[in-house]
Amino acid sequence: MTAAPCPDRRMTVTDYLAWSEARPPGRFELVEGRVVAMSPERVRHNLVKLAVAVALQNAVRAAGLPCTVFTDGVGIAVNGDTVREPDASVQCGVPADLDAKLIDAPVIVVEVTSPSSERDDQQVLLVEYFSVPSIRHYLIVLPEKRAVVHHHKTGEAIATRIVHEGEIVLDPPGMKVACEALLGPSAERGES
Repeated sequence: MTAAPCPDRRMTVTDYLAWSEARPPGRFELVEGRVVAMSPERVRHNLVKLAVAVALQNAVRAAGLPCTVFTDGVGIAVNGDTVREPDASVQCGVPADLDAKLIDAPVIVVEVTSPSSERDDQQVLLVEYFSVPSIRHYLIVLPEKRAVVHHHKTGEAIATRIVHEGEIVLDPPGMKVACEALLGPSAERGES
């Protein structure tokens, strides 16, 4: 099968999913109807994403929750013309459709910042993710600042907490995760 070139036309989520069957190599998102290529990531970013997924999976298991943890590559339809791929997400109480490219009811989404994404992660994605009714927690992991920004939606209000250490309570679904576990390796400590 020949890979489809990156389209120069506006798409809906349905169009994007069909295009993705034969898309060129690389990572993409659909943003306001346009396919956008995502930048290659650095080793630090990749290792922190892994730490986030492992920490979330451990927290789900410790709490005995019926939740599935996803890594990047699984999309979330924000609206009819935008699909985002967070670095990690958690969906609870809904069995995972193993053939799907999107998840329907994420409750937690996580983005790991990089120098090129920090502004969008903290502004654009905050608005987009909380427009999805099921999302209750948006975690922004800032590995170089050794901090996690936890946005938690209750009703129409969004509370924000900046965490450098200790536990982050994610309720719903009813679990706790250590801030340090989300931050991944520390360059200062020579970890890998």
